[in-house]
Amino acid sequence: MIADPMASCDRVTPLGLIAGEGELPKLVARGARAAGRPVVIVGLRGSADPELRLLADRFCWRGVVQLGRWIRVFRRAGCREIIMAGRVRKAAMFGGPRWLQILQYWPDLTSIRVWYRHARDKRNDTLLGAVAEELARRGLTLIDSTRYCPEALAPAGVLTRRAPSAAAQADAEFGWPLARQIAALDIGQAIAVKEREVIAVEAIEGTDQLIERTGPLCPQGGWTLIKVAKPNQDMRFDVPTVGPHTIESLHRNRAAALVIQAGKTILLERERMLALADQYGITVVAREDAAG
Repeated sequence: MIADPMASCDRVTPLGLIAGEGELPKLVARGARAAGRPVVIVGLRGSADPELRLLADRFCWRGVVQLGRWIRVFRRAGCREIIMAGRVRKAAMFGGPRWLQILQYWPDLTSIRVWYRHARDKRNDTLLGAVAEELARRGLTLIDSTRYCPEALAPAGVLTRRAPSAAAQADAEFGWPLARQIAALDIGQAIAVKEREVIAVEAIEGTDQLIERTGPLCPQGGWTLIKVAKPNQDMRFDVPTVGPHTIESLHRNRAAALVIQAGKTILLERERMLALADQYGITVVAREDAAG
C-alpha cells in the first residue's frame, strides 16, 4: 500500500488557527499539537485568550476585520489548512456610535472587499462563507473545526445522572422543530421553552444573553433551553458549543434542562460541565435529528 504523500505532508505543515473567545481554540490547539502539527495562531484582538500563546509555535494579535493580515501571517508561516474556532461577539460590533465602531473594528482592504462584494447579506453563514472563499482564493483551506477534537462532540442520549422530567420532555418535543426552523433561517441556534410556550429566542446577542434574558421572564424557573445546529451544519464554523459556563448560567436563571443536538454540539470541559449539571439538578440531553 502506497502512503498518501499529501496526508504525510499535512502532518508536518503548520495548522493555522483563527482564535476567538472561549476554550474551544485551546482544545483545537492541544489536539493539533498532539497530532504532531505545529500551530500558528492569529488571536482576534479583544476576543482570544492570551494564554493561547503557550499553545502556539507562532502567535500574533490581529483585528477581527483584518482578513488580509490574517492571510499574510498564515502564508508566511507556510500554512495550507486553517481552523476557525471561538466566539466573536457580533453584537459588540453594532454597539456605540458609528465613529467608535470604525476605530475599534478598522477593516483592511481585503475585509472591505469581502464585506461589500462577496457577502450577499450580513448573516453569520454568509459572512463566514465569504471569508472561507477568500481564504481559498489565497491558497488556504478552511477545514472542519472539530477535526482535532472529535471526542468533544456530544454523544446521543441522557448525559447526566438525572433523566428529564415529563414536563421537560414535553417542552423539548414542542420546541425542537421550532428551534430547527429558527436555525434554518440563520436567526439563532437556541430557544427557551416552558409549558410549551416559547419564552425567548436567540438572535445576534448569543446564547449566554438569551439565558440571562429568560431568567427574569420566567422567575418561577423550570424552563428548558434547546440549542441546535443549522440544517446541514457547516462544521467549519459556528458549531453549537456549551460548557461549564452554560450550566452556571442556566442554574443562576433557574433552568431545569438543556437539550442539544448529538454529533453537532461541542462540549467544552465535558466532565466538569456534566458534574456541575448533576450538582445543580439540570438535565442534559443530546438528541439525534434525522434531518441532520
